[in-house]
Amino acid sequence: VQLQASGGGMVQAGGSLRLSCAVSGAIFSNYVMGWFRQAPGKERERVSTISRGGNTAYYANSVKGRFTISRAVAEKTVYLQMNSLSPEDTAIYYCAASSGSDSTLYFSPTYWGQGTLVTVSS
Repeated sequence: VQLQASGGGMVQAGGSLRLSCAVSGAIFSNYVMGWFRQAPGKERERVSTISRGGNTAYYANSVKGRFTISRAVAEKTVYLQMNSLSPEDTAIYYCAASSGSDSTLYFSPTYWGQGTLVTVSS
């Protein structure tokens, strides 16, 4: 199973980015998908997760109302739309897939993708 993240870059505060994570080698609908991030000097934190059917999602309080997670079955891709970005959102963003229970709250990654760097300037 491979997860290929893309879409990171540099943006000014208040701007938007959309991250993508393409899944290969797996039945996409079997996995709960999620995004994590790790800022310099900080621990990796969970940003958002989405259920297998895409009908429920979890968001960290720090991104609630600004970020939107979605998944496209045909493309086997999970997206993270990030709006109203602030310098505090600067981090390496990782996508992950979980073969565990279909829970957006209790997400235990089975597979990780490589990170994509998001830099937000003030």
